[in-house]
Amino acid sequence: MLSELSPLCHGACVEVDSDTEAVVNDGFKLGCIYCKMRGEVDATAKVQWSFKGSGDSNFSDLYIYKDEPGEIIDPRFYKRLDWNGSKHTRDLQDGSIYILNVTYNDTGTYKCKFSRTLRYSNYAYEKTKEKNITINVVARLTRGMASILSEVMMYVSIIGLQFWLLVEMIYCYRKISAAGEEALRESAEEYLAIASESKDNCAGAQVAE
Repeated sequence: MLSELSPLCHGACVEVDSDTEAVVNDGFKLGCIYCKMRGEVDATAKVQWSFKGSGDSNFSDLYIYKDEPGEIIDPRFYKRLDWNGSKHTRDLQDGSIYILNVTYNDTGTYKCKFSRTLRYSNYAYEKTKEKNITINVVARLTRGMASILSEVMMYVSIIGLQFWLLVEMIYCYRKISAAGEEALRESAEEYLAIASESKDNCAGAQVAE
C-alpha cells in the first residue's frame, strides 16, 4: 500500500526570522531554524551559539547543543538559558534557545551556527549555516509602524467585509421578496383563470341541457 511505502512525515518547517527586541526582566526566545530539504535522508545536527555584547570586540562561545540538555559555556548565562528547539531527535531543524530574566547586558549580537551531516548510503555530506541576530533590550516592548498599519488595515478590511455582506443581504432579501410577490400574483391569476373557465364550462353544460 502507498501508506506503507511512503516515509514518515514531519511537520512543515519554515525558516522564520527571530524577534530582535527583548524586554528587561522578561524571557526572550532567540529563534534559529534551518530546515532540511530532503526529509527522507538520515541526518544529525548540532547547534552552536556565540555572543558578542555591545561592548565586546569578538564573539565568545555561548551554548552548544548536540544532545539534551545541551551545555551553557558563557558564565554570564548560567541558570538563565534553556534549549527551545527540536526535542527527542538528533535530526535538528529548530535550534532556538530561550533566555530567562533578560538584562540590559544581554544587548548585542548572537550567532547561531548549524552543522548538519547528511548520511547517504555510500558517503556523508556536511552542511553548515550561520545566522546573526542583533538583540536590543528595552524597558517595555514598542510597536513598530508596520505593525500599527497592519492592524489598522485588518480592521478596515473587517469593516469593509461586514458592509459588503450587509449590502448582499439587503439585495438578496429584496430579490427574494420580489420573486415571492411575483409568484403570488401568478398564483392568483392562475386561480382566477381556472375559476373563470370552470364557470364557463358550467354555463355551457346548463344550456346544453
